[in-house]
Amino acid sequence: MSVFTRSRTTTTLGGIALIGASALVLAGCAGGGGTGGEEPNESAGPAEEMTLTVGTALPQTGNLAFLGPPEEAGVAYAQSLIEEYAETTGLSVELVWGDSGDLDNKAYETEVPRILAEDPAAIIGAASSGVSLQFIDQVIGEGTILFSPANTSDQFTTYEDNGLYFRTAPSDVLQGEVHGNFVAEQGHQTLGLIVLNDAYGTGLAQYITEAFEGAGGEVVAAPTYNQGDTSFDAQISEVLAADPDAISVISFDEAKTILPALMDRGFDPNNLYLVDGNMASYKDDFPAGLLEGAKGTYPGPTPDQVQEFIDGLDAFVEESGDEPLKDYTYAPESFDALNLIALAALAAQSTDPADIAEKLIEVSGGSGDGEKCESFAACADIILAGDVADYDGVSSPVTFDEVGDPTEGFINIYQYGADNTYTPFEG
Repeated sequence: MSVFTRSRTTTTLGGIALIGASALVLAGCAGGGGTGGEEPNESAGPAEEMTLTVGTALPQTGNLAFLGPPEEAGVAYAQSLIEEYAETTGLSVELVWGDSGDLDNKAYETEVPRILAEDPAAIIGAASSGVSLQFIDQVIGEGTILFSPANTSDQFTTYEDNGLYFRTAPSDVLQGEVHGNFVAEQGHQTLGLIVLNDAYGTGLAQYITEAFEGAGGEVVAAPTYNQGDTSFDAQISEVLAADPDAISVISFDEAKTILPALMDRGFDPNNLYLVDGNMASYKDDFPAGLLEGAKGTYPGPTPDQVQEFIDGLDAFVEESGDEPLKDYTYAPESFDALNLIALAALAAQSTDPADIAEKLIEVSGGSGDGEKCESFAACADIILAGDVADYDGVSSPVTFDEVGDPTEGFINIYQYGADNTYTPFEG
């Protein structure tokens, strides 16, 4: 089940009633985009040779470390396909890998300066909105692009970023609207929230509350906790004392402690709702059946919508000798991030960050006058022929607005089974 929006300023396709139909709107363009290399276009002449340096500040450690492998794999897979076409385009990509960590271990404090010392045109990261906010000024202060595959806080929409911040994940305005309306559509009249006290958690809680109460419900408790906390008894007790029909947990890896504690207190998982920060496979973490019936929202396409991409990514990971991926959260968005940066560099015929930033809106389709294409190779051919490319990505058609926000995207709804893994919600 998914919701698709063409603009963050429009109402989400009639809410939950049109979810099933809206899933079909992008199935064709999201399902096949950017899934592999293509045979070079013999008529496209080679361009001037350029080496594009891109850093990554993604979570190798910390409370979002489960997102690191799929995000880094998405970036590496995109690099491999760009390199396959380097003889035609003249463009090669060098990656500088780095760890964003989290607000507790603060790995970014040493990692980001190390990455910037390599003079990258862009840094892909962080996953956490709160972490990106810790170093965005440092990155853009160096005249470098910061491009996140997973930041969803609404703070970035109005952030003074000198036109150097972009993201492929839709804002929490959309996820909050879908989540709150979905909980209400499930028949719940009252809702309790347990909220991570950072830009991501409090922002998403605000939009969930607005949507749920706008649908006639009432949020009866919304205690917060701070990153680094290890005990959540006070928050759980406060929410349960309010006796809500449903509980939404807005957290990161802390869910591994919060969710079993809620179930131990007798809460019914059928009335439990998660969000993208904690939508993960808990197969190896919890006893069988602990989360059966729980539901959650996650920005991005379903695996079925991007199966061709997943097959290609799995084959790439296996060939690279890396551990198989357990899930694919934000892998498509990370793949699209590097493709867009590379296409903008190709269109600008420059690896200067300012030149790339000027072309990112154009190659995403934001200028509205490009030719549709669904892979780096296809888009590169259009650019080399002297035309404007409009990259429709794996995660969505993207289409940046003037502040670097995607104006097109999916919010999918999932349900957990007895094995504590999730599949698309069938209704």
